[in-house]
Amino acid sequence: MRILIATDAWLPQVNGVVRTLERTCSTLEARGHEVALLGPHRFLTLPCPTYPQIRLAWNLWTAGARVEAFAPEAIHLATEGPVGVAVRAWCRLHRFPFSSSFTTRFPEYLDARLGRGSDLFYAYLRWFHAPSEALMVASPSLAEELSHRGFDNLRPWGRGVDTELFRPRPKADLGPGARPLHLYVGRVAVEKNLPAFLDLDLPGSKWVVGDGPDLEALRGRYPRVTFWGARRGEELARLYAQADCFVFPSRTDTFGIVMLEALASGVPVAAYPVTGPLDVVNQGVTGWLEDDLGRACRKARELDPLACRKAALDRSWDRSADQFLANLKPRRRERRAA
Repeated sequence: MRILIATDAWLPQVNGVVRTLERTCSTLEARGHEVALLGPHRFLTLPCPTYPQIRLAWNLWTAGARVEAFAPEAIHLATEGPVGVAVRAWCRLHRFPFSSSFTTRFPEYLDARLGRGSDLFYAYLRWFHAPSEALMVASPSLAEELSHRGFDNLRPWGRGVDTELFRPRPKADLGPGARPLHLYVGRVAVEKNLPAFLDLDLPGSKWVVGDGPDLEALRGRYPRVTFWGARRGEELARLYAQADCFVFPSRTDTFGIVMLEALASGVPVAAYPVTGPLDVVNQGVTGWLEDDLGRACRKARELDPLACRKAALDRSWDRSADQFLANLKPRRRERRAA
């Protein structure tokens, strides 16, 4: 099948959306599908206000020609930004069915950054996804939440993890007083609620892996925390494996692939009992969810790393790709009269 995926999130961005699309595309291509990814790298871009690491496409009048040149059989809109809007407009004009996905809580991000705007943005998102034949979501709790907000045609699209790359490894001697080691991996931005983790009075040490607009400010505010910046591949996997507890302080994520990567590395998760962690963590087995995040860290450190690893082995990118394919809505070709 010839599949076109329109997205405003792509390399060099480092986030769960990009990671999901990377693995989905490679898995589909390995099965013989032709996948074209129409992202901001195909256009001229400008930095996103308040988050310059994200580039927004703007010369989108070429989007339709790019879609037509590829001649897709199915179209998926992965994001609701400029690229997604442009391809959505082309689909509506040409009566081409499309699927879409809800991957990022932009309304909550607006609230975190500006203190307002979430209701208006949810109205925009309902408009964007209304014509979608299948709105893919990563978890049952997110589907339930969106259903209450008036979204329709919700379909499951789970996430996977590379259990060969992310795996338990021997713990290094980090020096006196360094353990237990508490780790965060992800964007360093206000919506990730990092101070909720970094302000905790915890034994041992804290590592933060990731980049974002708040990195330098937090580095100055928390001099005893080790900030690694963005890491990928084998280097990232080695950092995961050194942790004794993975801390996920976000209350706004739709899923959290980083939690799966931690579990695959044999590291239990401490998080709040909210959408995302509720769908990943098995309470008291692979992690601990509690509004008292410090207590969640203490309880998580008591759990069996092997149970974490075992749970992650059930999450494959092949299964995720199966769901994605099942949710696509290929255009039916009209039969020509003999």
